[in-house]
Amino acid sequence: MKKPSKSFGRPRLLIVGCGDVGMRALPALVERFRVFAVTASDARHAALRAAGAVPVVANLDDAKRLHRIGRLAPRVLHLAPPAAVDGSGSEDWRTRRLRAALTRPSKPGIVPEGGRAALSRLPVAPRRILVYASTSGVYGDCGGAYVEETRTPLPRSPRGQRRVDAERTVRSLGRASFHARSARRLLHAGASRARTPGALGASGTRASWRSPEHARAPWRASIVRIPGIYAAQRLPLARLRKGTPALQASDDVYTNHIHADDLAAILIRAMWRGKAQRIVHASDDTDWRMGEYFDHVADAFGLPRPPRISREEAARVLEPTLLSFMSESRRLANTRLKHELRYRLKYPDVAALLASLTSLTSLNSRTPGDRSDMADPAGASAAPAATPVPSVSSNGTA
Repeated sequence: MKKPSKSFGRPRLLIVGCGDVGMRALPALVERFRVFAVTASDARHAALRAAGAVPVVANLDDAKRLHRIGRLAPRVLHLAPPAAVDGSGSEDWRTRRLRAALTRPSKPGIVPEGGRAALSRLPVAPRRILVYASTSGVYGDCGGAYVEETRTPLPRSPRGQRRVDAERTVRSLGRASFHARSARRLLHAGASRARTPGALGASGTRASWRSPEHARAPWRASIVRIPGIYAAQRLPLARLRKGTPALQASDDVYTNHIHADDLAAILIRAMWRGKAQRIVHASDDTDWRMGEYFDHVADAFGLPRPPRISREEAARVLEPTLLSFMSESRRLANTRLKHELRYRLKYPDVAALLASLTSLTSLNSRTPGDRSDMADPAGASAAPAATPVPSVSSNGTA
């Protein structure tokens, strides 16, 4: 009697671009999946292994090194940003190369004579899942209006244009027309263009050819648009200490925010509850202008508030990259996040994090005898005192 085959183990998941947010998602993911993390740096292998992931050496800038990830996992978390290279155009070639690798069949399919009729009887492979971390910068300037996910993207910068191209590339994975295109071309071309003469004729022979409809699994592609990412270690303290000015109230812009821990959880939730071809805003309930955000952070850490200047003066003294983020004003609606993904924010707004950090600082400043009523010690590990890192802008990547 034949012995039963061994279990395949935990399902596989591939993370492309495992930065800070990817590392925050790993503890929850490794409990259920065997996680593979794409990296181009050998120096990151130890950190990824320590977090429970299997490092995979690949580079989105080199298509020849992507062949190994094509059929590695049926679930993909795409967190890699487009190449930040001046003059790289409006196309995100990294995502395009990734799509090519993910849709490349592992081996040709064998189709008997009969062509279209035979193809229609073949079983369709199960759907695979891809979640892409995009940015709210695709909207451009909205004049401070509330923005739904259905708003047409109108990016003003090449950075935003590359993100729009990446979203289109990702969404094409979920369209049947993309996967069926090559199959239709072959079926209509006839035997003269098949790999073997008479492959689709009545000769009784068989041809080995690529059938994207069946050799490639269809995808459920979901997109998460992300605003500025913050955390205890991702606050603009260095900027405040440097005294970088902010816009005066009459010229100031609305910004949107999400805590890094919430973002990691939202990306995981989108893997399970995200709808096909659907976009969701990963944004908290903060309703501040950029200057207000800087003022609240400065007050929480006892730092001077940034000086305020006009937009005309900002154009003279600020770097173009920084100025570009101060030229776009919008407020992201998060109804889909709460109703479709059914996600409850751990940090409803930036003020919640600042309040927890202020409380922690107050507790740490007490004498040892006064600390008997200290709050949950897990809070201290969640927000350690660390070297300040500038916050991520509205184009913040995961």
